[in-house]
Amino acid sequence: MAGESDTVRVWLVERTYSDDEQNLIVLTYATPDGTREFRKERALTSFTGEGRETRVSLSVDPGNLSAVHDPEVRERYAAEIERVRERHDPGDAI
Repeated sequence: MAGESDTVRVWLVERTYSDDEQNLIVLTYATPDGTREFRKERALTSFTGEGRETRVSLSVDPGNLSAVHDPEVRERYAAEIERVRERHDPGDAI
C-alpha cells in the first residue's frame, strides 16, 4: 500500500453525468495548480444510499493522474480548488 508521500492530493472540481452511461456520475478531482486530473465514476444511486460519501479531496497514486491540456480548464480547476480549500478541510465530505 502506498504511503502518503507516494500520493498526490487532488480536490473535487466538478461532477458531471457520463455521456456513455445513464445513471453514472463522473467526479473530477484535480491538483491545486489544475495541471493534472483524476476521474472517478459512481452510480447515481450510490449518492442516495448511506455510507458512500463524496470526499472534497483524495490522495491518489500519481500514475492515476492525467494531464489537463486546455489552459482555460486548468485555470478553472485551480480557481475552483482555491474556493473549495477556503471552505473545506481535506477530509470533509460534500
